[in-house]
Amino acid sequence: MITFFWVKGAVIAFFVGIIITAGCARRDSAGYQGYLEGEFVYIAAPLAGQLERLAVTRGTRVAAGAQLFTLEHSAELSTLREAAERMRQSQARLADLRKGLRPTELAALDARLAQARAAAELSARELERATQLHRTTVLSDDDFDRVRLNHEATTKQVAEITAQLETAQLGSRADVIAAAEADAAAAQAALDRAGWSVAQKSRSAPAAALVYDTLYREGEFVAAGQPVVSLLPPENIKVRFFVPEAGLAALQAGAAVKVAITGRPTPLSARISYLSPKPEYTPPVLYNRENRSKLVFMAEAVFTDPAAARDLHPGQPADVTVVP
Repeated sequence: MITFFWVKGAVIAFFVGIIITAGCARRDSAGYQGYLEGEFVYIAAPLAGQLERLAVTRGTRVAAGAQLFTLEHSAELSTLREAAERMRQSQARLADLRKGLRPTELAALDARLAQARAAAELSARELERATQLHRTTVLSDDDFDRVRLNHEATTKQVAEITAQLETAQLGSRADVIAAAEADAAAAQAALDRAGWSVAQKSRSAPAAALVYDTLYREGEFVAAGQPVVSLLPPENIKVRFFVPEAGLAALQAGAAVKVAITGRPTPLSARISYLSPKPEYTPPVLYNRENRSKLVFMAEAVFTDPAAARDLHPGQPADVTVVP
């Protein structure tokens, strides 16, 4: 409906019906303009080295666990071999300390023990005869004491060799074994560290993703912590849009939205994952009814099905509609 008013000869036309209809359409659609944004994963090695092999090219897709690049690691391999040999040395030393004497040495002690027992048995018989002769005063006191002391010596020799044999079977002392165990543990830690250094020189994809960019060429020197490849997993693609201050109260995190993208016949399902607590644009004057409409708040939504975002690219424009 068009209404005309005559004011001082000027005609002022108010397109009342058109304005009302247009305003209602904007509220019902609840559509917001935005664009796709990607959170890139930058793959770097914690150790420096020359880029020996770049296994991927920009624009290709890789599966989870696929090798991305390898840095030169000759020094790390040498350190790993050295640590492995030191580990073998410490383990062999520990095993030797736990075993005690060799079998031939134990056999020699067994033979000595058998001889000592035979000598002790002979001295016991001699003492028995000397005791009888000493009672009849046939054997003098000096001879009797000599036989008695000889028997005591052979008996103690048996006890001595028996203790030596038991000690030889026990191995080294507990303190020496504990020190050897600590040395073996230190060698194992050095081996683990060397193995970690070798593994860090070769990096693989943490998830299936698009190789968004390669930042070095083969033969270039890469500093420690410098990214060599940037990846873009499908689940890291999101839509970023801006909500006027008047419509912010109607949105909340987790709300379902539809994302329309040029070239896609059907909108994609997504949910709001983030609402900015601060305005994206702040006027240089105090807020009032005239400039409050200039305030917009950034919002982000992630796709419900990450596989649907596989062929999307950051920077593409998108239209976001809130699902009622």
